[in-house]
Amino acid sequence: MPGSSHTVETALAQRDPSVIASLMPKWEWFYNHYFQTRTDGWHHVPKQALFVGSHNGGLAAPDLLMLMVDWFRRFGYERPMYGLMHAKVWQANPGLAQLAAQCGAVPAEPKFAIAALQRGASVLVFPGGAQDVFRPHHQRHQIQLMGRTGFIKLALREKVPIVPVISTGAHDTLIVLENCYEQAKWLNQQGLLPWVQGIDPEVFPIYLGLPWGLAIGPIPHIPWPHPIRTCVCSPIVFEHTGRDAARDNHYVQQCYEQVVTQMQRNLDQLIKA
Repeated sequence: MPGSSHTVETALAQRDPSVIASLMPKWEWFYNHYFQTRTDGWHHVPKQALFVGSHNGGLAAPDLLMLMVDWFRRFGYERPMYGLMHAKVWQANPGLAQLAAQCGAVPAEPKFAIAALQRGASVLVFPGGAQDVFRPHHQRHQIQLMGRTGFIKLALREKVPIVPVISTGAHDTLIVLENCYEQAKWLNQQGLLPWVQGIDPEVFPIYLGLPWGLAIGPIPHIPWPHPIRTCVCSPIVFEHTGRDAARDNHYVQQCYEQVVTQMQRNLDQLIKA
């Protein structure tokens, strides 16, 4: 996978504007008709930023795709945006990972994000990961970045603003009833879940979704149509930046809480609008 066998330069070079252009008509159909997406806030976007989002909607994560459609519509295919994607995807589905890499995905490792920012590109990250994307439906209006502060250290080190991106609606394209990770982990250890024996999926949701009806485990699904609203929020510029600021754990935590607070406030406003 790129995280181990490819150089940073090779991973970044896989982004192919011609592939993106060929996929856009299909994506725009979903944008305009299937999800009836509405967006605003793109006037906030600076020349370069670390975009930070909250994941929604299971493995399909349709709000992510709709966000990228917005980016390509406004800035074209040449202006690079790299998205950090879990390295396990390269192991689990190499074909999908290759297509994602051609659209700008790189492994979620610091060296790839740093290299992209140092080359003038913007970077998109969803710190909450699997726990966020499969959070229960009753928590769909909560920002959950799971206490992960690596993105804060990245922004401080590279002296770039953070631009929060939020959405509502994508977490209604399936209904996550509960995350039974701890129970599934125990059953797995007892050898009672043979189909996941030996792996740790990080989450183990029970959800209602297509085409399964009732699904058990972090398996792919088809999102059902539901309107999605996305919003690009005002940039957050931290008072102190640089390597020393990134090493100050207390300051990093303060910055993290600032980002989460602003994202939750903006999401609450979007829901009420």
